[in-house]
Amino acid sequence: MTYNDNVIDIPSLQWYPGHMRKAERLVKENLKLVDVVVELLDARIPLSSANPVLREIVGDKPRVIVLNKADLADEAATRVWVKYFAAEGIAAVPVDAVKGRGVKELVQAITKCAKPKTDKLVQHGAKARAARCMILGIPNVGKSSLINRLSGGAKTKVENRPGVTRAKQWIRLGAQLELLDMPGILWPKFEDQQAALHLAFTGAINDNVYDVASVVLLLLDTLRTKYPVYLKDRYRLEGELPSGVELLEGIGQKRGCLRAGGRIDDEKAQQIVLTDFRSGRLGRVTLDALPSTDSTEDAR
Repeated sequence: MTYNDNVIDIPSLQWYPGHMRKAERLVKENLKLVDVVVELLDARIPLSSANPVLREIVGDKPRVIVLNKADLADEAATRVWVKYFAAEGIAAVPVDAVKGRGVKELVQAITKCAKPKTDKLVQHGAKARAARCMILGIPNVGKSSLINRLSGGAKTKVENRPGVTRAKQWIRLGAQLELLDMPGILWPKFEDQQAALHLAFTGAINDNVYDVASVVLLLLDTLRTKYPVYLKDRYRLEGELPSGVELLEGIGQKRGCLRAGGRIDDEKAQQIVLTDFRSGRLGRVTLDALPSTDSTEDAR
């Protein structure tokens, strides 16, 4: 990444582990087994965390969207996104899978979405059964945590390592739902580098596959533009915020990230910024805007 007259070159990010191709095949093979597809998105980046390959595979299958990690996202922005998806004919439910907020509403949305199919089966003489759903999403958006919450216990192993996947498994939730959990899949290449950056910011892409220093500076530049008050409050910064390395070093100085001789430990400062952002300590942030400015205004 280079700086030239305060213009930042976006680093090129490419990441598509081979096992995700297998996951894509599994989705295609098992789609016919379910009534509804539950797509799990990161509420902070609803566009960037949406998998376009998944959309192509799912086709016309009824779909419910989960805006997970809603506790980390800007509440006003999340309300706008819910209205946006509703206008597209898709129910979107804000959820905090860790604390269980929104889970009851999600179950209701899934059963409602599946009802035309389950009712039709009964009309044709079949025995009434639970709604069958497939939960899909890119890595590290909280699928395992959500399923654990829905099932009432840690029945799936939670990995906070992007790209770590498991074989498919069914989880029965009483008489209401049967969930088919599928490994996370990510598109073969990032057509939109801005989306790739947002995925890197939130931790959906493994930190080992890109230049962390470059991405952190880009994150700071984004926050400086959209949420400057959060940076000032968290790191006790005053006045107009500088850009780039100067801002990172200012944060490092405030946090005591010093090497011998009083030099700033940039790597330590970078990790502090990433951790504070990803954990929500900086504040509730939404990075993705709606596809159309006009739609945003209408939704408001």
